[in-house]
Amino acid sequence: MNILMILTSHDKLGSTGKPTGFWLEEFAAPYYAFLDAGARVTLASPLGGQPPLDPKSDAPDAQTRATRRFKNDAHAQAALAATTRLAEIKADGFDAVFFPGGHGPLWDLAENGYVMGLIGDFHDSGKPVSAVCHAPAVFRHVKGPDGTFLVNGRNVTGFSNAEEHAVGLTGVVPFLVEDMLKDHGARYTSAHDWQPHVVVDGRLVTGQNPASSVGVAEAVITLLRDRRG
Repeated sequence: MNILMILTSHDKLGSTGKPTGFWLEEFAAPYYAFLDAGARVTLASPLGGQPPLDPKSDAPDAQTRATRRFKNDAHAQAALAATTRLAEIKADGFDAVFFPGGHGPLWDLAENGYVMGLIGDFHDSGKPVSAVCHAPAVFRHVKGPDGTFLVNGRNVTGFSNAEEHAVGLTGVVPFLVEDMLKDHGARYTSAHDWQPHVVVDGRLVTGQNPASSVGVAEAVITLLRDRRG
């Protein structure tokens, strides 16, 4: 298995002056789930190099077994500091793509034409496309060959309106993930705030929040193993 993980390069939380980026748990838990399953993982971001980390995800109360493992893993830290520039990446040679969340993707990955093209290439080739928390924002402009939104009629999840309200950023984000998915015709579902919720629809895998990140990775691994037979 060869997995591509695409992280945000965006580090500003709208006009608040506060920092943002990717959410550590949403990177670390899937990263180790993939590695422990024997996969090869390639890390990429729009600008390449070190992606910005949302400092709130590095707070003591946000730590998990996976984030603590990352803190003690010099090899993983070096890999994250040297992500490949996204323009150098092609879908060929990869078996699946995974997008970690954090608020950053709302501003850059959701609007990145190269990301849209990659998602189409993976999906049209029957390869799993997966995203967790805010990262389903990447489907905002992606359409299928018939011109309809990729998520139209599909079962999906992502960071809920209630969760965005709970963190006080409803008026800061450029759009709400839940509303966007529903507006695009998706069959959106969610669990209670901060509870794990993973939805698999064919080769499309989405997770609601940080607690769902490892579940999304595990679902992708299952899809790839089933495909190999």
